Amino acid sequence: MRFVDDLAGAIYDTFKFFIRSICYLLAGMIIVAIPMYMIIWVFTLLQ
Repeated sequence: MRFVDDLAGAIYDTFKFFIRSICYLLAGMIIVAIPMYMIIWVFTLLQ
């Protein structure tokens, strides 16, 4: 029974790591992409 608990914990930690990594990647892309898009939009208005 202990082996099953350890295996379930390892699988849970692995999925939690991947999901957290994907969330950080998406948040970083949003934080960087929105201001860059706004800067490009302002420069296109000034042309």
